[in-house]
Amino acid sequence: MATGKKLTCLTCGQLNRVPEDRLNASAKCGTCGAKLLSSKALEVDAGILEKAARNDELPLVADFWAPWCGPCRMMAPEFSKAAASLQGQARLVKLNTEDHQAAGQKYGIRGIPTMVAFARGREVKRQSGALREAQIVDWVRH
Repeated sequence: MATGKKLTCLTCGQLNRVPEDRLNASAKCGTCGAKLLSSKALEVDAGILEKAARNDELPLVADFWAPWCGPCRMMAPEFSKAAASLQGQARLVKLNTEDHQAAGQKYGIRGIPTMVAFARGREVKRQSGALREAQIVDWVRH
C-alpha cells in the first residue's frame, strides 16, 4: 500500500497521495498538473474547501473574508506571507464569503476575517480578527 499524505488539489478537487519526502517539493496533481503545495494562500470555492477539509491529511487553514472588509484586506498580505512560512506544514486557503454566502453560514462565520483550522476531517480551532504573519504562523503551529 502506498504511503504518504492525502491532499486535495485546490484547483480541480482531485484527491492525490503525496509521499512524505515530497511535501516540500513541487508535488503536482495527477489530474490537472497544478501544484499541490503552494507558497501562496489560494482562493478556493466552497466545494473544494469542504472536500479538502474532509480529506486532507495536512492541516488546512481557511481564511473567511470579503472584499469590502478593511481588516480582511489588511490581513491578506500577512496571510500570504504565513502561507510561504508554513509551506509543507499546512496549507492556507481563502474563501470569499461574499461569493460563497452558504459556506459562511455552514461554517458558522459570524465575523470576518475568521481563520478556521481543519485537521483530519474536523474543525480544530478558529480565530477571528486580523493578525500579522508571525501571529498567524504561531496560531497554526500551536
